[in-house]
Amino acid sequence: MTSMRALRQESANGPDDLHLITDAPVPAPGPGEILVKVTAAGVNFADVMQTRGTYAGGPEAPYVAGFEAAGEVVAAGDGVLSPRIGDHVVGIGGGAFAEYMVMPAAGAVPVPEGWSDDQAIGLILNWVTALAALKPLGRVAAGETVLVQAAAGGVGQAAVRLAKHYGATVIGITSPGKHDSVRALGADRVLDYGAEVEAVDLVLESVGGTTFTASLAAAKRVTGRVVVYGVAGGEVPITNRDLNFRYQIHLIGLHLGVLIEQAPTIFAELMDELRELIAVGVCAPGTPTVYDLADGPKALAELEARATSGKLVLRP
Repeated sequence: MTSMRALRQESANGPDDLHLITDAPVPAPGPGEILVKVTAAGVNFADVMQTRGTYAGGPEAPYVAGFEAAGEVVAAGDGVLSPRIGDHVVGIGGGAFAEYMVMPAAGAVPVPEGWSDDQAIGLILNWVTALAALKPLGRVAAGETVLVQAAAGGVGQAAVRLAKHYGATVIGITSPGKHDSVRALGADRVLDYGAEVEAVDLVLESVGGTTFTASLAAAKRVTGRVVVYGVAGGEVPITNRDLNFRYQIHLIGLHLGVLIEQAPTIFAELMDELRELIAVGVCAPGTPTVYDLADGPKALAELEARATSGKLVLRP
């Protein structure tokens, strides 16, 4: 097979300019890479940002969209010993909204036994991001209070479950219609965006805009930490003067791709912990909302409008 179905972004005009094509070339894996026959592709807010050209370091149109997928390994590049042909894995790489994609072998994780590929979407991007934000970066401890912005999203849901597992009191922030789903994950309190929150030990911040300012204000002076892993609601400037005189807090940036590349030892430790969390049932199979590949523009538009909850999956 030399060509495949894929979703190609034609411009920086948003999801409306994401189109299904049938003649995209099947990529070939290079050294250290694997070729995966995609069975499930994850939809993330970063995909929305890329369609508008606002994701730092993102691809320039035209490009095959998507960067998270699960599926069967069908070919491997030089130097790849694991995973093997026929294994089912989940991982990240460019061009996931397609029938085939290439991803780095070192970052590909086996789909847990008994899980479908659909259920494994989010293991890396959502669960490991939440785990990194809480543990090595956020330094969460039992008895602390954690504020999770966008608690009904993919990372947010994982963060709520993990924070409760580590003994924290959890406050989730989300839209009014999503309170029950976040409460069901174990959140102790669920509030609307804009609600005032007392000083907390750790804030997981992915929204940006006015919510980012609220996150900074919610963290305890001196000891409070804010881990930033998204800018969905827009960019907000903060100065050294702000940190000196207004927010005496620990402000920490997190980008999973950079962590995997620059701190492989930390990533390996996170993966070891993730396997333990799967074994004890804290990290459980997901129940994503599934769209056909051709409906990818609709999925991205609904995500951008905050009309979705939990993980979204495209099925080629």
